[in-house]
Amino acid sequence: MKLELRDITKRFPGVIANDSVSLEVNSGEVLALLGENGAGKSTLMNILYGLYSADEGEILIDGSPMDFHDPGDAIAAGLGMVHQHFMLVPVFDLTENVILGVEPTSGLGHLNLAEARRRVSEISDQFGLNLDPTAIVEDLPVGVQQRIEILKVLFREAEIIIFDEPTAVLTPQEVSEFFEIIRGLQNDGKGIIFITHKLGEVLTIADRIVVLRRGKVAGEVDPETTTREELSELMVGRPVQLVVEKGPPSHGDVVLKVSDLAVVDDRGHGAVSGVSFEVRAGEIVGVAGVQGNGQTELVEAITGLRTPASGTISIEGVDYTGASPRRIHEAGVAHIPEDRQEDGLVLDFDLVENVVLNSYYDAPYSRGLNIDWDYSRSVAEKEVADYDVRAPSVDITAGQLSGGNQQKLIVAREFARDTTLVVGAQPTRGVDVGSIEYIHAQIVEERDEGSAVLIVSSELDEVTALADRILVMFRGEIVAEVDPQSTTHAELGLYMAGETP
Repeated sequence: MKLELRDITKRFPGVIANDSVSLEVNSGEVLALLGENGAGKSTLMNILYGLYSADEGEILIDGSPMDFHDPGDAIAAGLGMVHQHFMLVPVFDLTENVILGVEPTSGLGHLNLAEARRRVSEISDQFGLNLDPTAIVEDLPVGVQQRIEILKVLFREAEIIIFDEPTAVLTPQEVSEFFEIIRGLQNDGKGIIFITHKLGEVLTIADRIVVLRRGKVAGEVDPETTTREELSELMVGRPVQLVVEKGPPSHGDVVLKVSDLAVVDDRGHGAVSGVSFEVRAGEIVGVAGVQGNGQTELVEAITGLRTPASGTISIEGVDYTGASPRRIHEAGVAHIPEDRQEDGLVLDFDLVENVVLNSYYDAPYSRGLNIDWDYSRSVAEKEVADYDVRAPSVDITAGQLSGGNQQKLIVAREFARDTTLVVGAQPTRGVDVGSIEYIHAQIVEERDEGSAVLIVSSELDEVTALADRILVMFRGEIVAEVDPQSTTHAELGLYMAGETP
């Protein structure tokens, strides 16, 4: 099968998301699609998968024009998509998840689960997925859940498969296994579109690389002859510093002390168990781990968003266990939340309102019962300029910013004041390489100015580049403390999987 997108253009109010984009992918080929946040990758894939309609251009399969009104049309034409956030029912077994919407039935119209399990086993064996058709999804690690998503599109006989940020939640060992699966799909003649921001993975897995910048194709390159530096410059239009520049830490007094902390999740299950550690002024401590091993609940407990079940949290010797987010903020704690849109910004508020979101009630932003909007606006304009938030004015809403600029707006708000402790949860998730460079530099600057910094990230490159010490979490516990200078990704990956190197 040959898939072609010709001169695809898609406009939204005030922006051209895709501007005459053309690309093609053939059977047995891996095409990587790179680009900054807001470059148009997601819009293009949504058009391809029938979620949006293009204003101009056409989609062709084997030379025939196609008209996709919804994902069902795309699936019927042989396309499949494995989304970054898995679409599985946790309490269903593997087979029940795979057949949802395309349930095989017997002659009497009854569900033929035995036939479904047979087909699932057959496809699993054919592509080396090594899946148990009867396993309950919520009991499976994320790497196995991703294989279920792959099996879902194969069950629907997809010939072109789109992978959206497919390695975001995988350990290094799981990434290697995933690449073996990709090669198996490729050898079977499947065409692959691979969307990622990880330059090293693109160079490893792709046959061709197409780079989008500001809605247009900025170039197509051969992974055999290009470099990370060339790719990053093509993505952002300027040279990018890919190495985090930082000197040795200057360890000061203990700022954050967590002692025997236990936290439960939203379902009342233990998420953090007996965790103890310290972070000193002038150092960056990184927490590594596959997402879902208690890191989210740990950060929420430290920042006042979740009440611990037991244990203590102290900041500069003062007990803040169970304190409110406002009280913790007033202690000089900066928080870059895991989900910028859910917890970091009010998308319908303008940039001024978002900048003063956690300080509006206090001087100099307020005078008595009234907010000083002239002063607030001047602060917002300065922070937007200082932190390179690219916006036409501070009067637009936060929802109108690209993901990278939303993240930089949060960093601007949190870092523009005196901080004692910085807590960053996935600080560059879904952010382009240019914004990553900028945010990393700001985090290091906070450390060098004497703040204690705690960074939680599932990106091993980020943790090892930023951290002076790394703690590894697995199933709610800290299972290792390592030196990033003397520990390999493979060793970290084993700790992240609960094993010992």
